[in-house]
Amino acid sequence: MYLIYFAIIILIPLWAQFRVKGTYNKYSKVASSSHMTGAEVARKILDDNGLYNVGVEETRGFLSDHYDPRSKVVRLSSQNFFGHSVAAAAIAAHEVGHAIQDAQDYAFLRFRHALVPVANIGSNFSWILIMIGIFAKLSGMLLLGILFMAAAVVFQVITLPVEFNASNRAMDQVVSAGIIRNDEERETKKVLNAAALTYVAAAAVAVLELVRLVLIYTGMTRDE
Repeated sequence: MYLIYFAIIILIPLWAQFRVKGTYNKYSKVASSSHMTGAEVARKILDDNGLYNVGVEETRGFLSDHYDPRSKVVRLSSQNFFGHSVAAAAIAAHEVGHAIQDAQDYAFLRFRHALVPVANIGSNFSWILIMIGIFAKLSGMLLLGILFMAAAVVFQVITLPVEFNASNRAMDQVVSAGIIRNDEERETKKVLNAAALTYVAAAAVAVLELVRLVLIYTGMTRDE
């Protein structure tokens, strides 16, 4: 039973990663009709929304694209920064979606930012407490570890509406700005949906792990 469980939590992220890379590699070879680079897409959407103070920069790494709310900068990996593909346009628009969320004080984004310190503590220390609790049979220590882990799980779950909302904003922006044509909408959605799978997979695995640990805790307290 445990072997099946661990196989599932390992395979889910691997499957999501495979889908993301496969979809990205496919549509990174499909040029967009506007022939705009990802950097140009990001800049246009930002300017169209009055976000002239938000910068657009190149960053290293594969699919390392992100929005930095502290520096107010959209950072795009080199392939997307300079790329003219549908994938580059989709990812650039998605990251700008986060910048728009930030500017409009989107509630879920604010909640996620507020959880960052607690989630970091939970991610770093929860397993230490959990392992001590399990091996030393200290249910109180295990419960404390579970509570810390729960904070990290809430962070993973609250990330989902943030990411899906950013993708919806991205689609609206690239369509209204004429960056993609009608026949490119399906391809753009595929890129955005594939990227979202990584967050769905991470949240699913986190919830499964939390449930498993709660079951271990309840079993331990029954034996005491």
